Amino acid sequence: MKIKKLLVLLLSGMMVLSFAACGSSGGGEEEAEAAAAPEEGATLMMATTTSTEDTGLLDYLQPLFKEATGIDLQWTAVGIGEALKMGEDGQVDVVLVHAKSSEEEFVANGFGVERFPVMYNDFVVVGPAAPLEKTDDVAAFFGAVSDQQLPFVSRGDDSGTDKKEKKIWEGLGIDPAANPNYIEAGQGMGATLTMANEKEAYCLTDRGTWLKQSKDSENEYTLDIVCEGGKELLNQYGVIAVNPEKYPEVNNEAANAFIEWITSDEVQKLIGESGVEEYGQALFTPNAGTDN
Repeated sequence: MKIKKLLVLLLSGMMVLSFAACGSSGGGEEEAEAAAAPEEGATLMMATTTSTEDTGLLDYLQPLFKEATGIDLQWTAVGIGEALKMGEDGQVDVVLVHAKSSEEEFVANGFGVERFPVMYNDFVVVGPAAPLEKTDDVAAFFGAVSDQQLPFVSRGDDSGTDKKEKKIWEGLGIDPAANPNYIEAGQGMGATLTMANEKEAYCLTDRGTWLKQSKDSENEYTLDIVCEGGKELLNQYGVIAVNPEKYPEVNNEAANAFIEWITSDEVQKLIGESGVEEYGQALFTPNAGTDN
């Protein structure tokens, strides 16, 4: 009898230990899932370009992202060079910019995980209606500005817009600084447009910022779009999570949640509708899932 009682007690103890182990295993899985998901009330720090801010797109998307995920999106809007530098220094969790070659270099150098296309708009040149006629021939237009030494205001801030403009000049073999009426503002798009308007000068800008600035600004704009439609003027945006292996302190879970959210069909549709009611056309065209 004593042996029987001993066996019963031994089996009971083993069952208790077994249940405890199962309970511990289940809790571990739940904890792992919780760790993989961004915490409610988490903050996502993003470096982006002035165009996403100047167009009002981020102000439109921020509350929708928080409602969907509980994550508070905060951003710093600067030129692309500075935005990517913030990512390289681990100061932000994610970058949303528009200079594909620089973005690919950012990933290749190990600072970013993977680049995902999000949307695009295009660049346009705005300026006075004379002496140059409206055209889609980018090379002819920039060549005429140089030949006639017409006033041109450049951002001059290493932004995506500045990179695009410099690439156009370089492709034509033209040094824009040789034009005495060429000015580098060293400022964001909004301030550069204001300066161009004041000086009745030509200026390269993204279409979205121009639409919003020319309609909503307190300044009355006398400029108009004078060059558009050239294939050289495509303006593609990509989003990249900063590499957590290089910077373990970044909020990679929140970055991945943002990437998944902004490239989703639902949010892509919202991006395609943004600006239509106010300006008669979309500020950006969504194209997540493409190879752009």
